[in-house]
Formats: sequence, C-alpha cells, structure tokens
Amino acid sequence: MAVFPLLRNKPALVEKARGIYQQIKNMTSRLVMFDDNGNIGKRYRRQDEIGTPWCVTIDFQTLEDDTVTLRARDTGEQERVAIDNLIDRMGEGSKI
Repeated sequence: MAVFPLLRNKPALVEKARGIYQQIKNMTSRLVMFDDNGNIGKRYRRQDEIGTPWCVTIDFQTLEDDTVTLRARDTGEQERVAIDNLIDRMGEGSKI
C-alpha cells in the first residue's frame, strides 16, 4: 500500500498524508510506503509498476471530512473511504 498527498507543495496535505501513513503503519502488518515524488500520475504509475495493490491519496476533501481516495491497482477504480474504515475496506479483498 502507498500513501501520498495529491500535491506535495501543499504543507497541509503533506502533513495529513504523513499522519495517515503513520496511522496505517500502526494498524497493519502490511508494507506501507509514503510517496511524494513527482506528480500524482507518476506516483500512480510507479506504484502500479512495482505491484502496489492499493494507493491512498490525501486531497483537499480529506482535510474537510477525513475521507481519502482509495485506488485499486487491478481495476484502476477509485472510491472515497473514511480513514477509520480504510484498513477494513482493503481487507475485504473485493474489487472497488
């Protein structure tokens, strides 16, 4: 799983993304990476290439309602998920 801010030049997004990254690391034994290099498209492609099954994107809506965009590698589909439900949602193993 990879966690990244939508924009790396927005301190509020980066700070929130790092906090969520730490929270996820503390809640799961899965490998979790933080990635803020390059634009969002490059990050998605890089994670797809190395086989990361889930990408969690922190954006401006996250700051408002504590939801994130969860993207599944296999389908490319995305959905909004509450941070508190993130681990459970990924554990379902279902396609988005």
